[in-house]
Formats: sequence, structure tokens, C-alpha cells
Amino acid sequence: MNTEWAIAELDKFIQQTVMRNGSGSHGGAVVITATNYTAASDADVTKQAQLVEKIFDRVIPKWRTDITNSKNNRWTRHREAAIRAREELIRETEVKENLGENAPELSATELHNWIWSGAKSLWQSGHYREAVEGAIKKLNAETQNKVSRRDVSETDLFKQAFSLDAPAAGKPRLRRMAVDSSDTYKSVQRGAMTFAEGVFAGIRNPLSHEADQELSEQEALEYLAALSVLARWVDGSVVEAIS
Repeated sequence: MNTEWAIAELDKFIQQTVMRNGSGSHGGAVVITATNYTAASDADVTKQAQLVEKIFDRVIPKWRTDITNSKNNRWTRHREAAIRAREELIRETEVKENLGENAPELSATELHNWIWSGAKSLWQSGHYREAVEGAIKKLNAETQNKVSRRDVSETDLFKQAFSLDAPAAGKPRLRRMAVDSSDTYKSVQRGAMTFAEGVFAGIRNPLSHEADQELSEQEALEYLAALSVLARWVDGSVVEAIS
């Protein structure tokens, strides 16, 4: 993230949403009114909100549920989120150094596009288990598209796709590297097959059988990371089919 740019955009939104009162002097008389309005026009604030919401999603992803809104001011939640996000960005390094190990972090938005696009909407509303399931469905569908098959899915789909066998009629294969007789070639193909089997046996099946069990954000993120690895293998593979 371009932190300097993000802070500047948040500053702009904060300035736009300063509330002003309609009271003033008109024709020599002081007029008191309860009418309040933002420093910038509602149209300009709306345009800027479209941008800063994307920053909020990256910096404080739970802002929609963690911050309450006012019935009298539609921008209350957005303004508080902007102030919080700005402070988070400005003091991020300081907080990490003083509250815990300044270790690398895994960003969901940097995962393979298939995975994040399948999980995004549910993730942002705090439905982590459903978000992982959505990512799995997206991965399955994209793999079916890649090998042009609808007759198999999930574990069987990946086993057949990464099989060491030569392609057959209606059964294309995915090759992670050029086909040869080396142990490396056999290893990467077998690794993809067994990894996919582990994903569906260890992640997909338990989620479908334990629908009442929610995942923590960290656990769900780790699951998405595993799915992202498999997605990159599929996306980066060459399709071998009978011509």
C-alpha cells in the first residue's frame, strides 16, 4: 500500500466531513437554525467516500460492524473510520515495534485472485467460515474451466487433472512443468494431487459437516493461504490435451 497517498486521501475526507451549522446573520438579524451540513457538498463527500472505503477495507476491515452510525449524520461511521485508519497508518511501525514482533504479515488481498474474489464479500461481513467455502467453490469452478470439465469436481477433479497419466479423450491434464521422466516432474505432479486431496479432506469436508462452527479470522486466513497455493499451481499449469 502507498501509505502516504492513503493518508492524504483520508485527510481530504476528514476535512470534507467537518460539520458546520446553518446559523448566521441575515439582513442584520441573527438566525439560529438546527440545520447542519458538511464542509464539502454531499456529492463531493460521496465521491471521496467511494475511495476511502477501499482504504478502510484494507486497514480496518471490520469498520462496518465495529463502528456505529448516527441517525442524524450519514457520514458519522465513515468519519470515525477515516480518523482511525489514518492513525493506524501513521503509527503502524511504532505499534508493531512496541506491542509485538515486527514480523511479516499476510494480506488476504494479495492472495491469488480466485481465492480472494471468492471470499471477499463474506469476509468483509465477518462470515469467515462461509468466506473460506466461497473461495473453495471459486477454486473448484476455475479449475473445471481450465480443464473444460463439468463431470468431476473437488478431490476427483484435482486427482485427474494432475495425474501422471497421459491425457485421454475428455480428460485433459495439468502440467506444472514440462513433461519428462525426472523425479522432479513426478514429485511436483504428485505433490499437487496430494495437496489438493488434503485441502478437501482437511478443510472443505469439516466445514461442510460443521456448519454451526465459526472460524477465527486467523484460522480462516491460514485456510485461504493454503487455497491460494493450490490456485497458483492450477493457474500456472499448462493444459495437456488430446488434439
